[in-house]
Amino acid sequence: MANPNLPPLEVQPTEAEDCEMAPACVMTFNANDPSGAGGLTADVTAITSAGAHALAVVTGAYVRDTAEIFDHISFDEEAVTEQARTALEDMPVSAIKVGFIGNPENISAVAEIASDYADVPLIAYMPNLSWWNEEAIDSYLDAFRELLLPQTTVLVGNHSSLWRWLLPDWTGDKSPSARDIAKAAAEFGVPYTLVTGIPLPEQFIDNVLATPQAVLYSEKFERFEAVFAGAGDTLTAAITALLANGHNLQAATSEALTYLDHSLDAGFHPGMGNIVPDRLFWAQTDTDDEEDEAASTDPVPSPSSFDLPTNGTKH
Repeated sequence: MANPNLPPLEVQPTEAEDCEMAPACVMTFNANDPSGAGGLTADVTAITSAGAHALAVVTGAYVRDTAEIFDHISFDEEAVTEQARTALEDMPVSAIKVGFIGNPENISAVAEIASDYADVPLIAYMPNLSWWNEEAIDSYLDAFRELLLPQTTVLVGNHSSLWRWLLPDWTGDKSPSARDIAKAAAEFGVPYTLVTGIPLPEQFIDNVLATPQAVLYSEKFERFEAVFAGAGDTLTAAITALLANGHNLQAATSEALTYLDHSLDAGFHPGMGNIVPDRLFWAQTDTDDEEDEAASTDPVPSPSSFDLPTNGTKH
C-alpha cells in the first residue's frame, strides 16, 4: 500500500518525448495593434488556434482604433534583431511569418535573419498601406521587394494591393489574374502567391494560390456585407502555423481560408469602427451544438485529413 503522506510521483518526460509533445514554434514579425484587430494580436491568436506556439517579435506599434490607422511608431532594427535572435538561439522555429514591420531598416534586419534560416518557410503578408504617406509607402515597398521577396516562400495579399504593387504598369483590358501576379512575384524569387479578395460576379470573391505556371488551389466565398479589420494577418498567421505543423501548402491554404471564414462569420464589434474577426470562435460554448454533437455518432473528418499533393519548399 502506498504511503498516503508521500507527495505524488512526478514523471518528467525525456528530452525526446518533450520535443514530441511541444507544439511547433512560429516566429512572427509584426506591429502591436492596440485595438486588437490585427498586428501581433491577430498573429498570436491565429497561430495558437492552429496549434502552434507563437514567438512574437514586436517591430513597432500602430496608433489606431477599429476604424482606421492614424500612425505607426517603428522600433529600431537593433531592437528587432535582438528580440528575434535571442528567441531563435533558445527555440527551434518551424516557420516565419512577416506582417507590417515599419521601415526599410527593419526589412533589412528581418531579411538578414531569414537568410540564416533559409530552410525555414517564410510567409509574408503585404497589407493595404493607403493610410500612410506616399514617400514612406514607396520606400517600404521597394525595400520589401528587393530584400524580403527573395526570402519569401508564400506571398499573401489582397488582389488590389498586390496588383498595384507588383504590376503598376498593367495595361490589360481585364484586371490581372492570380497567375499574372504570381509571375510578377516570381521575378523576385517568390515560388507561391496567395491572392485574396478577387472580385467575382454575384457578390462572391475568389482566393487563389498560384505559381507562374498554374493555379494550385482556389476557393470562393460569398462576400460579407461588412468591413473587417485584421483579416489578412489572421489568414497569413493561420497558414504559417499550419505549415509549421506539417500540412502541405494546399491543405494549409484550404484549412486557413475555412478558419478565416468562420472567424469573420463570428466577428464582433468591440468599438465604433469595423468588425474584428473572432479568432477564438472555436472556444465559445454553444449548448445546441454540444447536444447535436452528443447525439451524433458519425465522425467528421478534419480538413487536415484530406489527401492533397505535397508542395515544394523555398529555394
